[in-house]
Amino acid sequence: MSASRVGTAFLNKAKLPVSGLHGAKCKHSKAKSTSKRPPTKPPRTRANPQIDDLHLKPKPKSMSPRLMTFFGVSFLGIGTYCGYLYASYKREVAYSKTLEVSKDVSDRYNKTARQFDADVDMSEYLMGMGSKRRDLIQMARGNVLEVSCGTGRNLSYYELPGKKSRPELEGCRTVTFVDLSPQMVEITREKFQKLYPGIKRVAFWVKNAGEVIPPAAWGKEAGKEASYYDTIVQTMGICSMPDPVETLRHLGSITEPEKGRILLLEHGRSYYGWLNNILDNTAAAHADRHGCWWNRDIGEIVRESGLEIVEEKRWHFGTTWRYVLRPRRKDTGGS
Repeated sequence: MSASRVGTAFLNKAKLPVSGLHGAKCKHSKAKSTSKRPPTKPPRTRANPQIDDLHLKPKPKSMSPRLMTFFGVSFLGIGTYCGYLYASYKREVAYSKTLEVSKDVSDRYNKTARQFDADVDMSEYLMGMGSKRRDLIQMARGNVLEVSCGTGRNLSYYELPGKKSRPELEGCRTVTFVDLSPQMVEITREKFQKLYPGIKRVAFWVKNAGEVIPPAAWGKEAGKEASYYDTIVQTMGICSMPDPVETLRHLGSITEPEKGRILLLEHGRSYYGWLNNILDNTAAAHADRHGCWWNRDIGEIVRESGLEIVEEKRWHFGTTWRYVLRPRRKDTGGS
């Protein structure tokens, strides 16, 4: 046997124990390292797993008993009130069907004059009518006529000579208050004397608005243009007139043709059919009780009068109407 073969055989024999020793050492080291690693603890569990969920998920807040009671009482109250309104409406409709009411209901104000302000104060406050009256009345200038003056609910808004205000706003030369109810006119007179003591250029007439004469009776106090009124005011009056179209035509005939204005603040039909149905169904009962036909079409009345519309505004679902009118000029045609 050659030396090379002997060496190779020797080496082959020597490798076996070396490799075996090495593998044994590796296994021993792995076992040793494994034995030194601390054992992994299993996760802690509770007898009732839902206890852990209580800590993870916040409990939803429930409504307090007081709040629940408040909402319950509120809904009950609203439901009861709506039921009362519906029952009252049905009763009013049935009552209206039994009535035959004249178009002229102005005589009702003779009975309600003294409590009239108390009856309408709250509703006008909630509807913001005070500011609407003020804005309208402060446009009045020159010789002023207020028809259907009622209990003088516009008095505090006039800018009269001698009133403590800005001089440029003192545009009313004379003021004449007219109403068909003597009781209403007397209340207006009493209010005026308290508000404007010492002011003499004022008159109070019990008269139909359709029969008012021009301000010539004022003489020199009314100025040179005494054959016409510079401003005519009417608030919440068309509803009680027997012939509102003819009344507006007459007022147009005594208004200064060039610069004169007729100022209206009225209530009547709405934009909406459902609300007009309510007004129509209860109109007779309301007119009989309060002297007011609240379902009249104010726009149609104004158009039929032939007066020229300078400005038109509406509020409260269209039931409150404001107009600034003037006599129709001859060159524009019309009646």
